[in-house]
Amino acid sequence: MQLDLGPEELAFRDEVRAFFSTGIPESWRHSVRAGLRLKPEDLIAYQKRLADQGWGAPTWPKEHGGTGWSPLQLIIFWSEAARADAPHQFHQGLELIGPIIFTYGTEEQKAYYLPRIIQAEDWWCQGYSEPGAGSDLAGLRSRAHRDGEDYVINGQKTWTSYAHVADQVFMLVRTSTEERRQQGISLLLAPMDTPGFTVSRISTMDEKYHTNELFMDNARVPAANLIGEEGRGWEYGKVLLDRERMVAAANVIFLSQSVRGIEAAARRRHVAGQPLIKDSSFAAKLAQYKIELMTLQTMVLRLMDDERRGVPSGPRGSMVKLRWSQILQAGTQLWVEAIGQRAAHFEALDGGPMCEDMPQALQGALYSRVTSIYGGTSEIQHNIIARRALGL
Repeated sequence: MQLDLGPEELAFRDEVRAFFSTGIPESWRHSVRAGLRLKPEDLIAYQKRLADQGWGAPTWPKEHGGTGWSPLQLIIFWSEAARADAPHQFHQGLELIGPIIFTYGTEEQKAYYLPRIIQAEDWWCQGYSEPGAGSDLAGLRSRAHRDGEDYVINGQKTWTSYAHVADQVFMLVRTSTEERRQQGISLLLAPMDTPGFTVSRISTMDEKYHTNELFMDNARVPAANLIGEEGRGWEYGKVLLDRERMVAAANVIFLSQSVRGIEAAARRRHVAGQPLIKDSSFAAKLAQYKIELMTLQTMVLRLMDDERRGVPSGPRGSMVKLRWSQILQAGTQLWVEAIGQRAAHFEALDGGPMCEDMPQALQGALYSRVTSIYGGTSEIQHNIIARRALGL
């Protein structure tokens, strides 16, 4: 992505580039190019290094411990991180619950939770989806009733990513029954070692341990852990989901990492006596992928400019999220095609370390399937675009 930068922005870019010139282990680079998330301990180490630099919360305002960077500075930061094959920061605390806490939380909640998020002292997971309430979040049935100074929670959450390693969970629960399903929902914070919480693994086709079910059986959580006002959780949850779609804007910048992985694999593989990258059919697919990625990155620049000017972006966030998931999936599939039959073999590929169970490119292709589901399914994004852009 080419940006028209002035002297101050160029100096900032050089500072960020110098930071990323060291400290990114080679073992990380292969994983992030494949679109994979690093192990929690690696992401924690990365977050702590950013925090030590003062860059632990790039999108937060200064008054809450963030950088206060402009949208252009964020684009520069993400672009340089992608250029160095640095990983994404883990977003559950930083981009989802953190901003909700500093917007709606009490002073005590801000003072306790926000520094711990920035310093990676807490790993957060999200308790939203339930077996009967995924895209239809208003259908959630987990309940919390007030008992003195506590809420007593009963119910079940599902697709709870990294609940098995998390220290804290933020969850939507029903605290009253109202005529409108969106009413009577509250947002609570809870330690994951709360008695009555049980985590059960959900197996996924990439054979990695990402996600879980979370069961709550008479689990008691202090009433002081309520965010904002009781019964307004739906409102806070919508803000959080909008924030999650903005995360996709950053993810788009990181898609450039996959291009390098695809090209490297296509140079190594020979078909009919020449590198695959010189094959006209494959070259056309790769060129189309790059064009679509460039177009999406341009849309992200428009989205960030809306943010800078304080202009509502309308359905553009949903458009970015939808196209990001589609292009990510196309890119990972193209990478597997570039590797060829060896992609299905359990051996070291792309110059990277031997994987425990399957090649990283194949892991990335399988894991990418979830991107059109989480953060609002593609079907939901189509509906939002239809209503807000087309008036249907």
